Amino acid sequence: MHVVVCTVVHHPADARIYYRQIRALLDAGHEVTYIAPVGEPNFSSERTVASLHTVAIPRAAGRRRLAALRAARRALARNVAGANLLLVHDPELLLVLPRRRPPTVWDVHEDTAAALSTKAWLPRPLRPLAAAGVIAAERLAERRLHLILAEQGYAARFRRPHPVVRNTTYVPHHPAPPDDERRVVYVGHLSPDRGSGDMCELGRLLAPHGITVHLVGPADAQARAHIEAAGEAVRWHGFVPNDEAMRLVDGALAGLSLLRDEPNFRSSMPTKVVEYMARGVPVISTPLPLAAELVERYECGFVVPFGDARAAADAAGALDADRDLRVKMGLRGHDGALRSLGWPADARAFVAQLEEWAH
Repeated sequence: MHVVVCTVVHHPADARIYYRQIRALLDAGHEVTYIAPVGEPNFSSERTVASLHTVAIPRAAGRRRLAALRAARRALARNVAGANLLLVHDPELLLVLPRRRPPTVWDVHEDTAAALSTKAWLPRPLRPLAAAGVIAAERLAERRLHLILAEQGYAARFRRPHPVVRNTTYVPHHPAPPDDERRVVYVGHLSPDRGSGDMCELGRLLAPHGITVHLVGPADAQARAHIEAAGEAVRWHGFVPNDEAMRLVDGALAGLSLLRDEPNFRSSMPTKVVEYMARGVPVISTPLPLAAELVERYECGFVVPFGDARAAADAAGALDADRDLRVKMGLRGHDGALRSLGWPADARAFVAQLEEWAH
């Protein structure tokens, strides 16, 4: 089948969209047209096969969205003719769907209404109105489109059951051993609600002990201010494609997930926790329910209080001082990921569901 995949918000090398879903479709022998901001830095298609076509559009960011959405509307109208399925990844795209289109699937990545409370670019007085508009759009979309949910916790927002495609990952059979570069690593978007301030404070606490905090991912303006203030205590890599980011994680003391207690995070599993486990790296996480449950079930890291950089520093210090503890926690996490958090099983279910809807 021919699937058109579109995002206007995410980086084109987004791990869920590009490295997992598109790769799964291509591996299953399907043709994909990818409409995305493919001109962004750090993106080059790893697939040179004829079954993947890319269509460049601008990226929507902050309040600069109108031009990108207009470009997405034009690109969708040109490319859905003859396609068997359209898969969209952003709620904004619900506004510009072509009238004539194949069966259409919306992949729900987050609790969008709740997430608006953390968007610095949206004026605070407008957030309740915007959240109400998102909820109304979700209910309309449920009546007209197929939905895929990234988390079971999102199901309560909708009136009907919808398939869940979990944020699992590729798990190597043998994780890289701990290396001698004393570092803790965070992979993901950087913003205050995701702990940018706490991680920079962690960097200042660990620097006198020779341990460096590495931050891998795009940063909003507030997070960049935190990073600049931290100076040499942290090393910011910017956005790095997922496969390269995982190589930075391999062998680290720990992977960080110091997300704050925000409504959008309470019902979701931070993908980074799954990725750290998959690479055999101990996890240091705040007590968000799903993340804490994984860390505690597999005894693969430490759960520290929200906003407590000192507790995170103590956890990193314990792993630095006790190599056996570090290895055991890493191997327990890897074993758990290998048994229950590998993407290939979810990939098969994902492709089968799209094939059913297309046919």
